[in-house]
Amino acid sequence: MLQDPVPGLLSRATELLEAEFGELPSLAHSPTSEAESAAIAQVLEATAHRLADNYPYFHPLYAGQMLKPPHPIARAAYALAMTINPNNHARDGGRASSEMEIEAVAAIAQMFGWSEFLGHLTSSGTIANLEALWVAGQLAPGRRILASEQAHYTHKRISSVLKLEFATIPADRSGRMNLESLETELRKGNVGTVVVTLGTTAIGAVDPLHHVIALQKPYGFRIHVDAAYGGYFKLISGVLDDSARRAFAAIDQADSIVVDPHKHGLQPYGCGCVLFRDPAVGRFYKHDSPYTYFTSKQLHLGEISLECSRAGASAVALWATQQLLPLTPGGEFAQGLAQGRAAALELATRLRNDPARRFQLPAAGPPELDIVVWKLSADTPKTASQLAQQIFDACATRDLHLALVELPLAWFGPAKGVHSADSETSGSVTCLRSVLMKPEHLEWLDKIWDRFSASCAEVLGE
Repeated sequence: MLQDPVPGLLSRATELLEAEFGELPSLAHSPTSEAESAAIAQVLEATAHRLADNYPYFHPLYAGQMLKPPHPIARAAYALAMTINPNNHARDGGRASSEMEIEAVAAIAQMFGWSEFLGHLTSSGTIANLEALWVAGQLAPGRRILASEQAHYTHKRISSVLKLEFATIPADRSGRMNLESLETELRKGNVGTVVVTLGTTAIGAVDPLHHVIALQKPYGFRIHVDAAYGGYFKLISGVLDDSARRAFAAIDQADSIVVDPHKHGLQPYGCGCVLFRDPAVGRFYKHDSPYTYFTSKQLHLGEISLECSRAGASAVALWATQQLLPLTPGGEFAQGLAQGRAAALELATRLRNDPARRFQLPAAGPPELDIVVWKLSADTPKTASQLAQQIFDACATRDLHLALVELPLAWFGPAKGVHSADSETSGSVTCLRSVLMKPEHLEWLDKIWDRFSASCAEVLGE
């Protein structure tokens, strides 16, 4: 691991914070005894050893799931806030951190083109999506929720929790929502909300939001954009392919948006965010509680959130990160996103140009964001799946960590040079998957490729 600047910086900031409360009477705590110090040290050492039983999520050689290390300033600000342990349910529990949350969320909304909105942080993207669909259900009771079959599985669960009928729309070979199938379902009527995913979990596909918007007026439904993974790509949408670029350009026309700062936003888990274009939906959150808080007459975050207690430290960490790395096109934060995408495009190019034609990428074309998926060329899907698992395991022995994903076989063209499976397009196949969301992945791509190539040579007997 690189030398960590956080402890020294945090120590100085902690001294400053303690000085801010210096006029308070001293606490009567007795000093920690040598025995207590020794016991604490022993438990922390054991904790460190236990934490070693993890993949190295912080390292560029971890290129598997959607795991991105929080920025050092986010970790430091979070730890600093824990000195006070604010609760952003209300201003009484988190006066400063509530203001920081309001400012940080406003910056995210501005990124999407909204200056008038209602929004707040949540403990996860799942809860953020729950709130969006709960509001949708309040506005259109009993009406159906539609989402692509490639949308996150929690939308179906959430709809079940909310007692709203849910239906899936088939995806095309690009992993995007099929518009013809969507309109067929819309003609059946009773649709309250269409969930549009900008950055699917499996391959990072971007649903054609701009085309879904065109259907909104004739069929009268709400549009909820689940941009939990891909939302921050709005900052570099100009370099994306045409369909993704047009989808992100239309995001300000959505009725609600979810984005996860704990994915591309460099934040610790858990930090989600939900936004509503119409601030008037706040009326659904209104409540009266005789035991809540009375020291402030201002609106508190607990009055616009389904959650009550929430970590104010999450808001502090996000605010500090955005102060250092503003959400501006062309800025340092945006450049980090562009580096991850460049790494994904380069990896896809190397796989596609493999002289031995050992790999197949989806027939639709290059990755839309920073996720690359590919299958092994083989006589049968079963063999391709087995080879993917073996290469996955071989990479891990070389400290390269990829991921596996099950995808429709129809998304891939026939294997080059393989004729026995040319007509087989039904069913699914296990593929290798790499999420190149760390800016460092671009610099490390040669090292990643060397380890991957050695693993393939071992498994394929080359």
